[in-house]
Amino acid sequence: MGVEAVVEKIRSRVESSGFDRSVKFDTGGDGVIVIDGASISTTDAPADCTIKISLDDLESLISGDLNPTMAFMTGKIKVEGDMSVAMALSQII
Repeated sequence: MGVEAVVEKIRSRVESSGFDRSVKFDTGGDGVIVIDGASISTTDAPADCTIKISLDDLESLISGDLNPTMAFMTGKIKVEGDMSVAMALSQII
């Protein structure tokens, strides 16, 4: 699954969430996913918070197979910027 497939998988959750901040998932060479309020894209842009994660781990996170807290504690997720934004996003994803 590529970043486009991940976007399609979470698009409806993001669009109906009422989320009003911006977050960038940086998957390295696989690309980026930027959530800005209720919109989502694969075009790089500045964000309130950047979450660095491998594409495989992001797929596991989205499917519910990876616990976000454990992933952060074990270094699979690195957060730059406003941590409260990442915490709010966890309620959506």
